[in-house]
Amino acid sequence: MKSRMSSTKAFFGLGSGGLQIQIRLTGTPETHPNDIFYLRHRPSWKVRKSVFTALKSHAINSAPTLSPGDGGPQRIMVYSCFHDTEGEVTLSMGHGKRLDHMGIQVKFFGRIDMDGGAHEGRPPYDFISLSKELLPPGSLFDVRTIPFNFRGVEKMHESYHGRNVSVKYFVRVEVQRQWLPPITQEHEVLVQIPGVEPSVNEPIKMEVGIEDCLHIEFECYHLHDVVSGKINFLLVRIKIKHMELAVIRRETSGEGVAFSAAALSSPGGGGTTGTMSENIVTETQTLLKYEIMDGAPIKGEVIPVRLYLRGIPADMTPTYHSENNRFAVRYFLNIVLVDEEDRRYFKQQEIILWRKDLG
Repeated sequence: MKSRMSSTKAFFGLGSGGLQIQIRLTGTPETHPNDIFYLRHRPSWKVRKSVFTALKSHAINSAPTLSPGDGGPQRIMVYSCFHDTEGEVTLSMGHGKRLDHMGIQVKFFGRIDMDGGAHEGRPPYDFISLSKELLPPGSLFDVRTIPFNFRGVEKMHESYHGRNVSVKYFVRVEVQRQWLPPITQEHEVLVQIPGVEPSVNEPIKMEVGIEDCLHIEFECYHLHDVVSGKINFLLVRIKIKHMELAVIRRETSGEGVAFSAAALSSPGGGGTTGTMSENIVTETQTLLKYEIMDGAPIKGEVIPVRLYLRGIPADMTPTYHSENNRFAVRYFLNIVLVDEEDRRYFKQQEIILWRKDLG
């Protein structure tokens, strides 16, 4: 039995002779259980409205995400960075039709794209650009299916679709024509990179408000981990009305991100905000916010905190550290205290996220 494959197909009309191009990537989670996994939906920057959507069963049978394919609906798949990009290209011509071409190539790209949002007009940066010939110059009459593979290619960045920047891997087929622009078709390859647990993972200690008034302890996590900690009211000198905890994602993009990393560590507000400094753009997004305590604590009181990262209604990614000096994605825990006079005390602490499991 032939295994199902991720595929994309396009039909080209005038000037193309009715050419159809279909790109299929070989392999499924059943044939490559350690390298390919199903996704419930295509990752994006958006935060879903309901927190309970992220807590639903992750079983693909109960919550499949489908995309159009040749043989009916097909699930979106994500590939390990160690998996070779291989598949087949099908070129189809209508009955009795012919297309003369100057050669057909298949190309594989890894691209950091900032041509959108605040960076509109900037050229993309290709950190991978490979090309192979499928067919020499000639003519297409009927249907041709040609395999391709790009083996041993190092994929150093994980796929990412952010507000102002994206990291994409894709296969492109180009049919070169004389005196006319080439006919092209692309198929994205979603890539994830398993991380390594940090050798040093000491608890995070946060001090909120006036010095020696309040101490909070947290730690460093993988994407499906649980943020567990405790709030110790060692000394209470402020009359607290309530306390809330938020998880914040901060995307920084532009040329020279590495040099501005320290300046962009300052606390940010709630919701989704954007700031711009010269060519550096920062988007701050609140992924989750909930109230920890309502009412005034007493000295010596301890409040446990458990935050399930898997339950955050957004597509979490690993922390990106100034990738190619073009963008960074960082995550923060934000503790906010409000006293009886509505004065706000807050502390923001970065947490490093890494990918333990694919999918």
